[in-house]
Amino acid sequence: MTSRKYHSPLRAHSAASTREAILNSAQALFLARGYAGVTIGEIAEAGKVAVPTVYSSVGNKPKILTALLEPALTDPAIADSLAAVGTSDDPRAVIELTAAGTRLTHERHWELVYGLFYRDPPGEPAVKAVLDKGADDYVQALNRVADRLVALDALRSEVGRAEAVDVLWFLLGPHAWITLVGERGWAFDRAQTWIARAACRELLEQA
Repeated sequence: MTSRKYHSPLRAHSAASTREAILNSAQALFLARGYAGVTIGEIAEAGKVAVPTVYSSVGNKPKILTALLEPALTDPAIADSLAAVGTSDDPRAVIELTAAGTRLTHERHWELVYGLFYRDPPGEPAVKAVLDKGADDYVQALNRVADRLVALDALRSEVGRAEAVDVLWFLLGPHAWITLVGERGWAFDRAQTWIARAACRELLEQA
């Protein structure tokens, strides 16, 4: 007779709640004192759990940081924007949709993205690997935008596909939002409008 694995929805909910409490506490502490200035013990105390629970629920500090970053890298706005780009026949709309989508992902996760990963970046190799993977995925998404502009025969005659990707990365990549919103204090609305106009001007035949 084979045993059946028992699954308790209540237990699963409790585990998810515990994990959320740990991550929320860790994020608050990291933002307040910097990644290096926080211990697992302090995260456990703030989350009202035991230290072993932190390790079993999420993991060590690099794993906690990676878990905090994951929602920004997998935000559904990315897929939604790319889907809209893929069906648009208007080159300006393609760029405006991309600007809106990248704005939304940064705005939703701004406190974490700017406050922790860019203003005071942790030096963890494991976290750097996750950030590098996120940057690669970002560039791949912009490649799809460039492909759509090529398919629409919308690029200026002197701009090739590779250059279009570079321009999109320069104007719509994370550093653009960090610079304009984080360092220069622009509102997201203003930054989105300027970025979209600049990209249209640099890339499109009739901007």
